[in-house]
Amino acid sequence: MEIDSVSEAELKENGFRSTRRTKLICTIGPASCTFEQLEALAMGGMNVARLNMCHGTREWHREVIRNVRKLNSEKGFSVAIMMDTQGSEIHMGDLGGASSLKAEINQEWTFTVRTFDGGVLPESTCVVNYDGFAEDVKVGDELVIDGGMVRFEVVEKFGPDAKCKCTDPGRLLPRANLTIWREGHLVRERNAMLPTISSKDWIDIDFGLAEGVDFIAISFVKTADVIKHLKSYITARSPGGSTSVFAKIESSDSLKHLEDIIQVADGAMVARGDLGAQIPLEQVPSVQHRIVHLCRQLNKPVIVASQLLESMIEYPTPTRAEVADVSEAVRQRGDALMLSGESAMGLYPEKALSVLRTVSLRMERWCREEKIHQTIRLPELSTALHERISEQISISAAQMANKLEAEAIFVYTRQGYMATLLSRCRPDCPIFAFTETKSVRQRLNLQWGLIPFRLDFSDDMESNLRRTFALLKARGMMKQGDLIVAVSDISTADMLQSIQVRKIP
Repeated sequence: MEIDSVSEAELKENGFRSTRRTKLICTIGPASCTFEQLEALAMGGMNVARLNMCHGTREWHREVIRNVRKLNSEKGFSVAIMMDTQGSEIHMGDLGGASSLKAEINQEWTFTVRTFDGGVLPESTCVVNYDGFAEDVKVGDELVIDGGMVRFEVVEKFGPDAKCKCTDPGRLLPRANLTIWREGHLVRERNAMLPTISSKDWIDIDFGLAEGVDFIAISFVKTADVIKHLKSYITARSPGGSTSVFAKIESSDSLKHLEDIIQVADGAMVARGDLGAQIPLEQVPSVQHRIVHLCRQLNKPVIVASQLLESMIEYPTPTRAEVADVSEAVRQRGDALMLSGESAMGLYPEKALSVLRTVSLRMERWCREEKIHQTIRLPELSTALHERISEQISISAAQMANKLEAEAIFVYTRQGYMATLLSRCRPDCPIFAFTETKSVRQRLNLQWGLIPFRLDFSDDMESNLRRTFALLKARGMMKQGDLIVAVSDISTADMLQSIQVRKIP
């Protein structure tokens, strides 16, 4: 039996009902890419390591993947890997190799589509990756960088260049997203015709499939067809593979087709930074709530991302407003929270992760104390009989576990479907998801409340239960008299078509 070493330690130290249910994702960058730094994040509760393909070479990303896999095999972790594509919206270049540049108030910068010999840029110059930029932009337009972290006003145009004045100072990052606003409205001209998946993205996707990443997040998804096309491509290129596709909701186009996109994707990410650059800021909280709620209804995992603890890029303590924001995401019961710059290039990546962990634990406990689960109503999902049976058993098992105050729910699953249904119900106790394959175990590590184990199954469910009890007791994770609820979907032929309530002998 295999279980993540941090989860095992938490179970032994804190008991089942005090374990963290919200999963934590860390973006890996210069501040967190060595083996020792990755180990510290894994020890701090990182469930998924995110690779942002906007930055770094493929060789660098390959080394990170190898270090994560080495951690998992040598140290007993179960950290999954997510690859995030750059997308083909307008981005800035690599800033001539600089890790970041500071833009001061009223300082003049030149934005250009020109290329420079050796990649050396003149002072206060940014390259834009969109050839039509100089034609689309107009004097008086506002350039919003990285979701509003820096803003410029276009004051002059000449040839391929636009001279701009900084109106909101801040730090410019390589390949940051750039949007154009005119008279308070987002400009959607030729750049709206750019493909969702660029030629670079397809090369990166091939790289991710070759490396066997667990999740691929697609930037600036406009329609469900994009996700369908990519999933067909993955099936053709990697038969039998298990890479899941997440749709990043970060543009006004995504919101027009939100339910269709989430229906076909394996999960969604609320990318609030770029989203906040395309819709009015005051709408972001309600849109986040809508996306999280819809994903819960459709049984798709959802990640809340961007600027959760932005101040911790530079400071060791978050603002109280940031803590309140994280608490609200946990209260909405999103599956996962994601650190971006805080863990990739911040000064305090481990502290930022610790804040997410402690705030999640406290808010989850409050939700249990206030009986939040009693107010949730979930629609029926399935039409096929065996799936409807699994769905109803899962709902009943979660309700029974809550009423009986069970220590845990055990689910035996080959593909993970019934485990996801139980996660959707958000029971008070943790869900032990036993599966035979490493890939399913890694994928389940992203979903709320699931503690995935790898376990070899027998054909006899009673034998599986007895062996599980013995192994957990031997490792000090359970004790005699503990109450559990057990269900299974390991096959349609011998599926445990009931809910078993058992005390550990």
